[in-house]
Amino acid sequence: MIDEISRRRFEQLALVHLDAAYNLARWLTRNDHDAQDVVQESLLRAMRYFGSFRGDAFRPWLLSVVRHACYDWLKSNRPAELVWLDDDEHDDFQAAIPTSEEPSEVAMRNADRARIDRAIASLPVDYREVLVLRELEDMSYKEIARIADIPIGTVMSRLSRARGLLREALQITRPTLRPVRTGGKAS
Repeated sequence: MIDEISRRRFEQLALVHLDAAYNLARWLTRNDHDAQDVVQESLLRAMRYFGSFRGDAFRPWLLSVVRHACYDWLKSNRPAELVWLDDDEHDDFQAAIPTSEEPSEVAMRNADRARIDRAIASLPVDYREVLVLRELEDMSYKEIARIADIPIGTVMSRLSRARGLLREALQITRPTLRPVRTGGKAS
C-alpha cells in the first residue's frame, strides 16, 4: 500500500494530467463513459505502481499506464478493434483553423471539427493513439515512443500513416508543384 506522503505526491502529479489521460482514453475507447472508467482504473494502477516512477517525466509515465489500461480494456471489450498494422512513409499535414467569429464561420468550424473528430475516430487504434498524443497532446516523438513502447521510427511511420489516412478521410489534396521558369528559355 502507498503511504500518505506518496499518495499526496501522486495526487499532485496526477491531477495536472487528468485531462490528457482522459483525452487519450476517450480517443482510444471512442466513448466518454468507457474513457472515464479506463482513466479511473489507470489512476488506481498508477497509484499502485507509483514506486516504479523514477522522477523523470510524469506525464509520459502516466499516459503509458493509461494506454496499457485502454488496450487491456479494448482486449476485453472490443477485441476486433485491435488490428496490428504495417507502417510506411513519413509526411506532414497541417490544417488551417479559421479565426473569424462570424456565426457562419463558427458553424462551419464546428462542422469541420465534427468531421475531423469522426475521421480521427475512424482510424485504427495504433494510428489514432500516436496522432492523438502528437497533435492533441503535443507530445514529442520520444515521449510517444516511451508511452507506446515502440521505436521512434515506428512513431514517425505510424504518425505519417495516420496523417495520410486522415487526409484521405477528409479528402484533402496536396498542391502539385510545377517547375518555375527563371529568365531565358526552358530546356
